[in-house]
Amino acid sequence: MRTLLVTGPGGAGTSTVAAAAALRAARSGRDTLLLARGTPPVAGLDDEPHLAVRPVGGPRAVGELWAAHARTLSGLLPHLTLPPATSVVPLPGAGDLAMLAALGSADADLVVVDAGPLADGLALAALPGTLRWWLDQLLPPSVRALAAVRTAGVSAGTVRPGPVDAVIGALPALEGLLRGDRLADASGTAVWLTGEARGPAAAALRRATTVLGLHGLDPAAVVVRALPAGGPEDWWRDRAAAQEAALRALAELAPVHAVRETPEGPADAAAALALLDGLDLPSSGGPAAPAPRRVEGGWELSVPLPFAERGAIALTRWGDDLVVGVGEDRRSLRLDSLLRRCEVTGGRLADPGTATARLVVSFRPDPQQWPADLLAAEGRTS
Repeated sequence: MRTLLVTGPGGAGTSTVAAAAALRAARSGRDTLLLARGTPPVAGLDDEPHLAVRPVGGPRAVGELWAAHARTLSGLLPHLTLPPATSVVPLPGAGDLAMLAALGSADADLVVVDAGPLADGLALAALPGTLRWWLDQLLPPSVRALAAVRTAGVSAGTVRPGPVDAVIGALPALEGLLRGDRLADASGTAVWLTGEARGPAAAALRRATTVLGLHGLDPAAVVVRALPAGGPEDWWRDRAAAQEAALRALAELAPVHAVRETPEGPADAAAALALLDGLDLPSSGGPAAPAPRRVEGGWELSVPLPFAERGAIALTRWGDDLVVGVGEDRRSLRLDSLLRRCEVTGGRLADPGTATARLVVSFRPDPQQWPADLLAAEGRTS
């Protein structure tokens, strides 16, 4: 496990749990980096010898990027007066891009990501695949070949630089960002979900588990705040019963680690570490990427979508990609060389609403892309 992503509903203690996990790893001797969207709520982290803390924010990252490339942009767009870095207003999603860039440049043995609230954590998990999809759509191989010719012409002085060259010039940086993406390796990425022992939190984390499955990830643990035992009052008994129901629902997602509810967060590093007593850091990441399975008449591809329901799933084929949707969330899966030469013949959701729910997509050889002799042999063996 190289990357630990921590996320949960707002107010669930995500930042505290992320800091505690990073502290646990550092004290075990691992070179650890904590990427935080804000200042970690645990004091004394800067004094840990094996731990580095890097706050990551959209405005700061956009300012640094602008300052680094503003001169080049000014040369390509001489008719525009560009603002200084201190006056640039970040676009929506800049924080996620900044976090992805920080992940790509991290060289620590373990990177713990305080991904923030659940919506931000899921957006970060989806971002690399989304960027790759748009890059493939806007700059397919034919366009990249033309871009290389144009770049050579600009360098030789035979082509006048223009706005398009600014886009072409940004391509290597974007490709470098995606090459360094640690989240792309699901087998090296673990996820901890945080939450409260309440029904709405359990429902939100259940849906998040489905979306994580869409992006090839699954939770290794749920760290949940729970009330201490005791209390004879009717309210306490009712609240405790509701909490037990929520804990049972959360246990369907991943092993649950309950943290006692307290009026305040941990005051120091020792108190933060105590929150994780009895919970080991994950030793491995998520499942292997889906691979085709030979069946009669063709192949099947199974995409894990834990707890997904039939009405929420969408499936389309676009070129060499299989686009899978869960509600408003989508992921583009690049088909391997075998399945690219096949037709999609159907899709079904197996075991809907359960932890083993999965989208099973069936394929058969495309007569237009298979040699006649191979197609005939395929017909004899199917």
